[in-house]
Amino acid sequence: MRLLLVEDDPQLSALMLEGLAEDGLIVEHALSAREGLSMAELGSFDALILDVMLPEGDNAGFEMARSLRDARNTVPILFLTARGDMDSKLSGLEVGGDDYLTKPFDFRELRARVRSLVRRASGQASNTVPLPLGYTLDLTAHEVTRGEQAISLTPREYALVSNFALNAGRAYSRESLIERVWPGDSGVDTKVVDVYISSLRRKLGEGMIETVRGLGYRLGRLEKP
Repeated sequence: MRLLLVEDDPQLSALMLEGLAEDGLIVEHALSAREGLSMAELGSFDALILDVMLPEGDNAGFEMARSLRDARNTVPILFLTARGDMDSKLSGLEVGGDDYLTKPFDFRELRARVRSLVRRASGQASNTVPLPLGYTLDLTAHEVTRGEQAISLTPREYALVSNFALNAGRAYSRESLIERVWPGDSGVDTKVVDVYISSLRRKLGEGMIETVRGLGYRLGRLEKP
């Protein structure tokens, strides 16, 4: 597997390059969006790991992804960023990204997400994420489906599902979910989160969202293929 890493943090880059190489992956490295775009246009890569904030600007990674998609380059793109708010994640996916990982991250999760991206892509970028119980999150249509049926969700319910799906395996406190799904609204009570979670479980099934005792909630377990 051949990857392109576009990351300007020298310490993080060194750790990632070492870890991915130990996995037997061939990784080329660019320090800027300009350099990364040139390499991506000239080379053939199985996946692109792309930092959002690069020397050219805070959204340089998004602009690089947009340029690649405009040029019909379908390489799977995994965004890396310290910005974990839902608006940023959706922006990245809407410009052509396929997945989103928030810094700091566990290297095991990075490895799993990269391999999953390559498996899902089959040579073409995808904007869908598998969910428990046979559901799928469609990031382009902004909906949750099961087979051919779209499930009716409110915007907040969709935002909650998206947050869990894009951070599978991570547990979130009620306060953290309020920051992500109700950004800037300090008046939201934590009990509101419980109400929305209960509604999602009624609509999608109890196994969609798990309760993590002493912390909050996380996405349920995905069925093994």
